[in-house]
Amino acid sequence: MADYFVHEKALVETEDIGSGSQIWAFVHVLPGARIGRNANICDHCYIENEVIIGDNVTIKNGVYLWEGLTIEDDVFIGPAAVFTNDLAPRSKNPGYERLSVVLKRGCSVGAGAVILAGRTIGRYAFVGAGAVVTRDVEDYTLVYGNPARQQGFVCVCRKRLGFRGDSCVCSCGRTYELRGSAVFAAEE
Repeated sequence: MADYFVHEKALVETEDIGSGSQIWAFVHVLPGARIGRNANICDHCYIENEVIIGDNVTIKNGVYLWEGLTIEDDVFIGPAAVFTNDLAPRSKNPGYERLSVVLKRGCSVGAGAVILAGRTIGRYAFVGAGAVVTRDVEDYTLVYGNPARQQGFVCVCRKRLGFRGDSCVCSCGRTYELRGSAVFAAEE
């Protein structure tokens, strides 16, 4: 007996699902997809072959995940977020070149955000609602807008970081360093 939940109105064609995961109504998961432990996949989602979903991932309603997408642990994807895997799509394209998208550990993608093919969203980065991501997003970076631009930095706890010089201590107690334009947790 499976130790995960699949709603009776979902079509799940993979058995590679971790314990404690929940797949809700009107979700379609193709046979080659891999879903980690304690994932929560909400209504009206579509997950293609060769999609990897880590542990403790939340995917809200109306999200379609195309081949080549890797979602690491503890990622949040807001409702109706859009992912692409081809920068030059055409119908019946014999020269199709799939470009992978990677969502690193702990990042958040806001509702309605668009992530273009070949992009990486860094660890604990935060993509605002409606953003159009045309470039990679560095770890702990907050981006929003169209095209998405860096608007600051965020802590693992989700609070905005206020750097004074090259270091910052979040109100949660975590310490960060600014090296050039990149942020690193003090223990890195």
